[in-house]
Amino acid sequence: MGVLTTVDEEAEHTRIARQAFADAGVPTQRTRLITGRPLDVMARLADAAYDVVFCAADPREYAQYLDEALRLLRVGGLVIFDHALAEGRVGDPAQRDPMTVAVRTLVNGMAQQERAKAVLLPVGDGLLAAQKIDVGDAEVSEG
Repeated sequence: MGVLTTVDEEAEHTRIARQAFADAGVPTQRTRLITGRPLDVMARLADAAYDVVFCAADPREYAQYLDEALRLLRVGGLVIFDHALAEGRVGDPAQRDPMTVAVRTLVNGMAQQERAKAVLLPVGDGLLAAQKIDVGDAEVSEG
């Protein structure tokens, strides 16, 4: 069995999550709840030690989250971003607000990503999921 690690800037959210896990009977050694700025915390986490990284944060920082997530993930692990359709604005080139541009840049950039293979799922406000691949395998499959 694994350990669920969560990171949230809001101490109250962490407190509520801790209580919810306790109420559900989840053993404390199965969760690690960290309060702090996610990018700061992620920078201190171990390389290639995680199977899934779910990013539900400020979309304007998604490019930084992607870099950190790919460092944290084992080969075969998944990084998932929410709000990948930005309420339908991503597909509309006329939409140029900073959040939409950041999400659009992430979605378009994933198509060029050599370290991961991605899929955009039209679920809710969109999920962008990418599996970390072994760069050696990518070179073999392309050749």
